[in-house]
Amino acid sequence: MSLKRWEENGWLRPHQTSRKEITGLLSIVARDLADAGEQAISADWRFGIAYNAALKLCTILIHASGYRPEKTLQHYRTLQALPLIMGEARKDDAAYLETCRIKRNKVEYDQAGGATGADAQELLEFATTLREDVLAWLKDHHPQLVP
Repeated sequence: MSLKRWEENGWLRPHQTSRKEITGLLSIVARDLADAGEQAISADWRFGIAYNAALKLCTILIHASGYRPEKTLQHYRTLQALPLIMGEARKDDAAYLETCRIKRNKVEYDQAGGATGADAQELLEFATTLREDVLAWLKDHHPQLVP
């Protein structure tokens, strides 16, 4: 499967991004990474914030690739695009993020207490590493978008 095929299926639409948009998304990532490390808030909330940072990083990848996901299953498709953009070696990362998406939905909409401090820390560390990888990918593939 490819992003082009996803577009043909109606899952993505063309999108022209800019350095300004990427800079704005990276500022959200920086804020969320800092806030997710704040121990004074619940593990559920820290987990959700770290999830948002990871989601925004995947959004940067899709936007830089010339697309925007359609509204239906937007988070799911954004996360699942990771190996399509950065390579099959990222397939396990997409699976991990899907697990995180499901957990985040439970603690956000259904019941408190579903994420542990260890869950939040693990996702924060993952998102921090992903940020470095996304920045390196941008420099290699779309240097004009790097702030």
